[in-house]
Amino acid sequence: MGASPDTQRGAMGLSQVSVRFPRGNESVDRVLERAGYSVFERRVFAKFHGLRDTPTLAPDERMEDLLVGAGREALAGRGADVVLYAHSQVVQEFAIRPGFARRLLAGLGVPRAEFYGISHINCVSMLRAVEVARRYHARPGARQGDRVLVLGGDQGSYDDSARIIPGVTVAGDGAAAVVVHPSRGHESPRYRYLSGGAIRDDRFHRVLRMTQEELTRYAKACLGHVATVLHEAVGRAGLRVTDLDWIMPDLTSATFWRDFCSAAGVERDRVCLNLLPIRGHNFGIDAMSALRHADLTGRLRHGDRCALIAVGAGAYVQVVVVEVMDEQP
Repeated sequence: MGASPDTQRGAMGLSQVSVRFPRGNESVDRVLERAGYSVFERRVFAKFHGLRDTPTLAPDERMEDLLVGAGREALAGRGADVVLYAHSQVVQEFAIRPGFARRLLAGLGVPRAEFYGISHINCVSMLRAVEVARRYHARPGARQGDRVLVLGGDQGSYDDSARIIPGVTVAGDGAAAVVVHPSRGHESPRYRYLSGGAIRDDRFHRVLRMTQEELTRYAKACLGHVATVLHEAVGRAGLRVTDLDWIMPDLTSATFWRDFCSAAGVERDRVCLNLLPIRGHNFGIDAMSALRHADLTGRLRHGDRCALIAVGAGAYVQVVVVEVMDEQP
C-alpha cells in the first residue's frame, strides 16, 4: 500500500472534456432480473445505491464509434502525439478484431500518433492515464507543443456478467476524452492540473472472488483510502479538503458517498451525484463525465477547485485535483 508522489511540477492543463453515451438505455432492474437477482436485491440497488438506468449500445451502434466521437471532439481539429486508451476490462469484444489501434487512430485523424493501452487497474484507469500523460510531458526533451489524448471507455453490455458488480453496482457503456498539454503557450486549458495521488491496497486482489467478509472489509477500507488520498492530493496543492468546491465522484453507489461524507465531514451537496440515477456507473469515465455535466449545466465557475475521484476493484484509488479556468475560445 502506498501513495503516489507528486514529482512532476510542470504546469499542466486539461482541455474541455468530451463525453459520448449511446442512444440505447436499459433499466438496472431489468439487467439484474435477467441475471437472476431477486425482487428484494433489485430494490436495494434502486433504493440504497440510487441506480435506475444504465447506458446500453443500440443494435446499430459500436463502441469504437463512441471512442472516436469523444476523441475527435476533444482534439478540436488539432493533432496528438500520443493516444492513451484507458479501459477497465482487460479484454473487450470490440477490440478483439485485428487492427483496433490502427482503426482508432485513423478515425481520430491522427494515424501517426503513438498508441498505448492503460489497463489492469480497473476503474481508476482514466485518471491514471492523466497522470501518465503528465509524466510524458515531464520527460527529457519534451516539447512545448506536445499533446496527449486520453481516451476512456468500456462496453459492459456485451455480457451481463461483465457489467454487474455483485451487491455494488451495474456498469454501462460510454466513452470520454480529454487532451493533456502544457498550460503555457497558445493552448489555454479549461482545467489547470493542481495535484494528484493514488493508493493500492493489495489485500483485496481477489476482486469478484472475495468472500462476504472480505467484501465488508473492502467497503470500509475504500472509505478510508479515498479520504487518505484526497487529503494528500489537496495537501500537495497547498489546499485543504474544505477548500474544494466540488467532488466529481466514482458513480458506483449513493450509499458509498453518503457514508464517505458522514465519515469525512464533507457536505453532500459538494459531491456531484446528479448523473447517478440516469447513467450510473460507467467504469473509468465517471469522474470525467460528472465534470463535463457540471460544466454544461453551469455549475462551474472560474477558480472552482474540483477533485476527481475513481475507485477500482483491486483495490485502487486515484484522485486528480483541477482548477476551472476561463472558457476556451
